[in-house]
Amino acid sequence: MSFIDLHAHSTASDGTFPPAEVVRLARDAGLQAVALTDHDTTDGLAEAVAAGQELGVEVIPGVEISAQFTDNTMHILGYFIDFRDGRLAERLAVLKEARKERNPKIIAKLNALGIHITMEQVERLSGGGQVGRPHIARALLESGYVRSLQEAFEIYLKNGGKAYVAKYRFQPAEALDMIRQAGGVPVLAHPFTLGLGSAQALKEAFQDFQAMGLAGVEVFYADHTPEQEALYLRLARELGLLVTGGSDFHGDNKPDIGLGKIRSRHRLTYDLVVALKEWRRKEYGVG
Repeated sequence: MSFIDLHAHSTASDGTFPPAEVVRLARDAGLQAVALTDHDTTDGLAEAVAAGQELGVEVIPGVEISAQFTDNTMHILGYFIDFRDGRLAERLAVLKEARKERNPKIIAKLNALGIHITMEQVERLSGGGQVGRPHIARALLESGYVRSLQEAFEIYLKNGGKAYVAKYRFQPAEALDMIRQAGGVPVLAHPFTLGLGSAQALKEAFQDFQAMGLAGVEVFYADHTPEQEALYLRLARELGLLVTGGSDFHGDNKPDIGLGKIRSRHRLTYDLVVALKEWRRKEYGVG
């Protein structure tokens, strides 16, 4: 079988490997295709695509866009986007600026708590890419304030944490439209982060997003339980939504997660990519 991974991050956002290295790791893992889906940026895609052509790995140009959904987390993956689209770059620049404004506020909150880390330290740990909370977590670990990256988020950086700062996000309809305007396939990432408590509430949310242009749901994912996976798969089939999956690879920032290495790895096969391409062909008339 030809295996794939449709959710991976590089140093362009909060991963620890450069885009070309992510593609090289995908080849070494025996993957036929990998999607680079960095947070709110397409900066690593040209490098990744070039590496894929050199190494014989199909690189699917992607992005993961943050959207506002109550007080919980909503991320929307976009596949096969035109990453040279100027309109997309303009909208993503808004999110990049929001991150830049947010990070010093988090550092200031940590400093007020007696935690002495600096923005310069965090930027060094980012490897030159977009700075985010995982890099702040790494600075906390490096400086001995926490014992793990997970502890950094639990105590300080997650929503409700001691140093949490909310950031600007697009509304779901706007994020979905951004992806579609760039010729991409919009897919809801890891649905459990929506924080919805029942199957009916989740189905209604899927239907609302579908009316806004959602095409699919990330069913197979590293942190999904078998019960969640079964529920998302059932709802996707009932609603005629595409099914996708991926590891959410971040390199050393999520050391227990390897490319294509999830419990349901056997479900991460190339037929998921074929379905994405077929949706694009029907929706946009492109192959």
